[in-house]
Amino acid sequence: MEVMRRMNSESVDLIYLDPPFNSNANYAAPIGSIAAGAEFKDTWGLDDIKVAWHALVQKEHPELYQYLKAVPAIHSKSMMAYMIYMTVRIMEIKRLLKPTGSIYLHCDPTASHYLKLLMDCIFGKKYFRNEIVWCYPPGGKPPKYALHRKHDVIFYYSVGTPKFNPVFRPMTEYQKSKFTSIDEHGRKYKEYRGKTRTYLDDLPGSPVPDWWDDIHSLGQTISKERVGYPTQKPLVLLKRIIKASSSEEDVVLDPFCGCATTCVAAEDLKRRWAGIDISPKAAE
Repeated sequence: MEVMRRMNSESVDLIYLDPPFNSNANYAAPIGSIAAGAEFKDTWGLDDIKVAWHALVQKEHPELYQYLKAVPAIHSKSMMAYMIYMTVRIMEIKRLLKPTGSIYLHCDPTASHYLKLLMDCIFGKKYFRNEIVWCYPPGGKPPKYALHRKHDVIFYYSVGTPKFNPVFRPMTEYQKSKFTSIDEHGRKYKEYRGKTRTYLDDLPGSPVPDWWDDIHSLGQTISKERVGYPTQKPLVLLKRIIKASSSEEDVVLDPFCGCATTCVAAEDLKRRWAGIDISPKAAE
């Protein structure tokens, strides 16, 4: 909060944040890993929030404040504390975004439905663009009375009309098999109702939908990226987001940057970037 408040309004093109999820757990990097010493708590109580935050939310978004007051009855005081913590930060994040800017909020089903209402209120429901579901293969022991929980949620919102670049991934062999015709130059194509030809080699790939099942979590791979940071996300995930909602030389901000995956991805893609984290060991 202190760092963001010193930043200029409308100075950032894209913000990605992977904040605590209210998972009721504490995280620490393993001893001996590159990130050893990095740790954070994801448990919440009323002593974690400041009285001034209540007043700020009540003044700026009285309708949201009424919702937050109902959260203890719906869920718990812990969830209310977490939601107030997130509310004041997302209000500040909106101030930083340019009129063409976008925000991607990474969360999981623990609080995603609570955060969705918060985002609708602060950004406006008409500026909700996507609920991206990042799903990954099962691993570990499943719950006794539920299905395996193996996805995260990423909410994509904009301030106004956003900068957006369509994103593609390689076509599957099944998709390629639909191009069964060959023209006089040996190019594969398919026809739509016998009129419109689409050539296979003209396509940049398959448009990426709002469910991402082609990116594995780092816990499922042996990767040189892994530094041991407890909630590290893969570079390919951040590069997809950055490519979609920014251009070269745009400014990318991650206010919960952890081990700085967002910053590394932004650097690789020739964006300017800033990362903030409370832990001095986080982004070493």
